[in-house]
Amino acid sequence: MRWTAMGAALLLLAAGCTAGGAEKAGGSGRDPDTPATAPATTPGSSEEAKPSGDDGATATPTASDEAATPGTSDGTSPAVTGAGKGCHGMPVLTSGGGFPEVRGEGRGAEVWGLLFAPVPFRKGREVKIVWRMTGEGPLTVTATLPDGTRARRTFGPEQHGGSNWKRPGEEWGTGFVFPKPGCWKVELSRTRGSGQVWLPVR
Repeated sequence: MRWTAMGAALLLLAAGCTAGGAEKAGGSGRDPDTPATAPATTPGSSEEAKPSGDDGATATPTASDEAATPGTSDGTSPAVTGAGKGCHGMPVLTSGGGFPEVRGEGRGAEVWGLLFAPVPFRKGREVKIVWRMTGEGPLTVTATLPDGTRARRTFGPEQHGGSNWKRPGEEWGTGFVFPKPGCWKVELSRTRGSGQVWLPVR
């Protein structure tokens, strides 16, 4: 039941990311290991889901928004209401019944991840993760274990035009399959700014 409240809207992001990943992999010929290039727009200028109706309820984002994630109608960041167990000392945060989040360790940037699956993840299953990161330039994302095992990226990073998930920076969607249990190190880097997140898999 904890996922039901946001399920209908959040499915749009999962579908948008998946569809976009298939198109890019099959249509554009871009290697998934090639960094995603940010469009030439000013960060923060992308269109966001806005309230509709007299009651101030948040409008359901269209497919062009590509993301419908936990946020607030007044444009503020969602308040963290709890913290669960992650790994490597990194807590998994919850906010008002939405999907869990992690705040990464940034170097010259702020990094957030929105996790579209319960934590710990299950090995061998695709997990969709949306990232917000400040800085400049294209984004690259890799995930590894201490023994050198690499997670398989199924799509992304795909830049989103906007969403109602209110965290700093530009937004990208990714998909990963983690083949083994363990505490995975996810490294994110841009031309200016980098960071990392630790995610448990069982």
